[in-house]
Amino acid sequence: MTKSRLYYRFKLIGHVIFWFASITLLTLIFYFYDEEINFNLVEKSIITNVFFAIAVYINLYLLIPKFLKQKIYIFYIFWLIVLITAISVTIQLLFIYPLRNMFGIDGFTHFNLNLHSAYFFSTLLYVGITSFLKLIKDWISMQDINLKLVKIEQQKLEAELKTLKGQLNPHFLFNSLNNIYSLALINSNKVPELILKLSDLMRHIIYDSKENYILIEKELEFVNNFIELQRIRTSDQTKIKYNIVGKIPSAKIAPLLFEPFIDNAFKHGLPGTENSDYIHITFNFVDTDKIIFEIENNYEEIFMQKQTNSGIGLNNVKKRLKLLYQPNDFKLTILKKDNIHRVSLELKLIENGNKRNNNR
Repeated sequence: MTKSRLYYRFKLIGHVIFWFASITLLTLIFYFYDEEINFNLVEKSIITNVFFAIAVYINLYLLIPKFLKQKIYIFYIFWLIVLITAISVTIQLLFIYPLRNMFGIDGFTHFNLNLHSAYFFSTLLYVGITSFLKLIKDWISMQDINLKLVKIEQQKLEAELKTLKGQLNPHFLFNSLNNIYSLALINSNKVPELILKLSDLMRHIIYDSKENYILIEKELEFVNNFIELQRIRTSDQTKIKYNIVGKIPSAKIAPLLFEPFIDNAFKHGLPGTENSDYIHITFNFVDTDKIIFEIENNYEEIFMQKQTNSGIGLNNVKKRLKLLYQPNDFKLTILKKDNIHRVSLELKLIENGNKRNNNR
């Protein structure tokens, strides 16, 4: 049996139990007035509950979906009053005539306003209780749907992040292997050291950066190794400045956010202009709740145009920032003017031990 069929079976059983309990309760109420339980009282209770049920189900399956859920409150209240009034009047009229003659039920010899009010408010009570239960059930169902949507969105984000990381790893590896290849061509004695650095960097990418957030200290150690690797293939005339301002906090950030910008500066900058090539890299921890990463380098437009696939790493990091951080938690600024390329990334820090909620 499927879950849906099982659900509807339990729902039907629940409705039957509810109305059976209602018939029993109403029979006992009639008994307190008549002081004797007989077949006529049971019949009266069943007939009354039938009309209560008519009011309840018309409200649940017609008035609520058509008016209340559509926020047409005036029409809902109007038709609800009409429905309850019609049901209460019909019940009393049936007990006056013809039920008295048809079933021998002792009814009332004339229309009684007090009795009409009793049936009206009794019907209203049934409609009110069942409406409340219906709304509670719908609210719970909506929460369950929302939870499923959140889980689906989370799974989608995690899958997209894995895809982005998968794109980043080969992108980084290809660039590093190109560096090694260029040095190997000239039989440079720097190749062994370069391979060791690459090994340390790949270890960080493959193992340390599996999580969405890692310690800043680990990430900066990776950055330091990466810069040292790049220095090996850089001219001695290139002015490279790398500074960390302030105390490194015990907090977490998303891994591999800075590598594409640094890689871009070394790969697409440094055109080889004599005594003018430079790269300035700064990590600022003056504010205790955020990190400010800044990198600046010179470049030549003609040299930049010759590069291919220059935007893969930068587009990758932009997507990861949007997936891993709320819009107000980061600010990325990229400026290109007068052959100077500047990047500034302000990033809110994540306290160590706290999980980040990425549901969007």
